[in-house]
Amino acid sequence: MEILEYSLRISPGLILILITYLLLPNKDEIIKMFLLVFGFILIRDAMTPMGFWQFGVTENTVWLRFIESGPILYTLGLTSLLLTLVVIYLNPRLSVYLLWFGQKKVISICAGLLGAAVVISPFLYMYNVIPIEQRGGVPENILLPLFFIALLGNFMEEVLFRGYLQGYFNRLTGPWRSVFLSGLLFAVGHIFLAATVTDLGVIILVFTLYEGIVCSIVRMKYGIIASTLTHGLAIFFLASGLF
Repeated sequence: MEILEYSLRISPGLILILITYLLLPNKDEIIKMFLLVFGFILIRDAMTPMGFWQFGVTENTVWLRFIESGPILYTLGLTSLLLTLVVIYLNPRLSVYLLWFGQKKVISICAGLLGAAVVISPFLYMYNVIPIEQRGGVPENILLPLFFIALLGNFMEEVLFRGYLQGYFNRLTGPWRSVFLSGLLFAVGHIFLAATVTDLGVIILVFTLYEGIVCSIVRMKYGIIASTLTHGLAIFFLASGLF
């Protein structure tokens, strides 16, 4: 079973990170945040050799496809949500850095939708001129579980990068510098995915830097839920083959 094999693959690394985390003094907030990020990168990047997702480049265009298994996608999305809630619950000291919404929730949600449109806009033309067959079609019955994992899987990433890290640096450096630091660290977190786990190289780094900065700008005024919508919806549309 793929999920069991995946769990066994990542368990030793997660146990090592957990032991280190528990031995750290409570006041070492930044080290704890980066350990949480390392744990997330392990969970995410191990999806590639397991075949849970696949990246490719066609005529200088990046495409992304997830495994065509609803049960696996639902399991990964739900597990990601539960792990995120556990991380938040076990780190009350870090909750001070979490901004969930802006002043008005409706406007925050609209900002998240607009952010997603900004992220995917460079791909609209490229995907329009490249046949779907060259990027891999997506069965209709996978769209709902794909939407599920796109939002819930990236919720964890947003809590870590736009919640804890951006919130932490916002207090140290101010809002705009924290935006760029969050975006840069987000791209840094994809170095191994770009250079060792896949062969995408600089393309994925440029995209994640762009995406990370857009999400960080959205989070700055409108919160983590808005940036999760930006991130999750962008990944869904890029992976769904809807355009």
